[in-house]
Amino acid sequence: MRNTARWAATIGLTATAVCGPLTGSALAAPAAPDSLYAPSALVLTLGHGESAAAVSPARAVTLTCAPGSSGSHPAPALACAEVRAAGGDFETLASGRSDVMCTRQYDPVVVTVDGVWEGKRVSYERTFANACMKNASGSRLFAF
Repeated sequence: MRNTARWAATIGLTATAVCGPLTGSALAAPAAPDSLYAPSALVLTLGHGESAAAVSPARAVTLTCAPGSSGSHPAPALACAEVRAAGGDFETLASGRSDVMCTRQYDPVVVTVDGVWEGKRVSYERTFANACMKNASGSRLFAF
């Protein structure tokens, strides 16, 4: 009988030593809601020229959309809302409105967007014929 009691105690202590650390993870507090998001952080640049490779940026701003809207962009909340509504499709945001009149003067302006949108790497470049055409897109994202 003594041998059986010794074996039972040994098995009980071994099970506690092996399984004890595993139960701690079940008792851990759930992650905070702010930590459950895909990162969305962008750097937007504006330059005068035909391509971003050929010109140095005249202006650059940052835009962080998750967990909250922030950055050096002049209207981060509106810009983030637009990108979310477009599903991260920057080409949709860059398409011009038909009710805006612009001159046909060719003075190219290039806009770039680089960073991470909802956890995915993004890189976008768009050249507008002039600043009026860029502003004609009506997007708050490109208004900086």
